[in-house]
Amino acid sequence: MKNIQESQSALVNDTCNDCGSYADIGAVIDEHDTQLSISFTGVDAKVEAEAVALKAKSRFDGVESEIKTDNDLTNLVIHFAYSAEKMIFQLENGI
Repeated sequence: MKNIQESQSALVNDTCNDCGSYADIGAVIDEHDTQLSISFTGVDAKVEAEAVALKAKSRFDGVESEIKTDNDLTNLVIHFAYSAEKMIFQLENGI
């Protein structure tokens, strides 16, 4: 725990004096973590990637996506406006 406290920003105050608990909030949520990458394989990989991209776009405003296929691997990259949107989407879809 001491190493974590020493390596964190001075702006982070994450120790609860009343309960003695410690949480490194910056390790859980990073405001710049807005990009989600998912890989698909198989015959319907591109169709599945397009479906996930459409689901993200219909759930949140301003979502952009890229689909790249290389041999039998299809990569989907979804760009969310906020890291919270990315986390919510992952939780809702079990990703």
